[in-house]
Amino acid sequence: MPVDPGAIATWANAVTAARVLIAPVLWIMIPGRSGSWPALVLWTALCASDGVDGWLARRHGTTSSGAFLDPLADKILVLGAMFILVHLDVFRLLPVAIIATREIVISLYRSVLGTRGISVPANRGAKLKTVTQQFAVAFALCPLTALKHTWTWTVLLWAAVALTVVTGVHYLVGARRMVAHHALQA
Repeated sequence: MPVDPGAIATWANAVTAARVLIAPVLWIMIPGRSGSWPALVLWTALCASDGVDGWLARRHGTTSSGAFLDPLADKILVLGAMFILVHLDVFRLLPVAIIATREIVISLYRSVLGTRGISVPANRGAKLKTVTQQFAVAFALCPLTALKHTWTWTVLLWAAVALTVVTGVHYLVGARRMVAHHALQA
């Protein structure tokens, strides 16, 4: 059954809300440098649930609230886990600060544009960026790679930084074009 594009109470949004509400449980479970199988399993489930809410949204219809809430949930999950890993001296602050700055700037920019009626949906590059960030955290949580193969999550973290910067610039350039086009039509 299709949902109203303006609806807030949808199955997809319920999954998104659950992801955000469960995130603090994950953060408490992150042990530090040694990794944790339970934390990795919960992290994987939370990341996979992003696909579930996307599937529900495509099946029942996308909403403007979902278009805003889903990327926000991704940011809460990823940045929360990354900052916990920084606090535990697993991740370095610099790459996480770069990622966080881009995420905050683009989220604020998208919100401002949203108040003008301009939607800036996630593109493939941004989805790849999110998955790369998720894998960086996953490899830092995995006991097999947390201590002995730190290069895996370090490479993924810096790849995520590169994708974060590139997609951030892409969003800003694309959004400027959309604003200019929107202004011409107004």
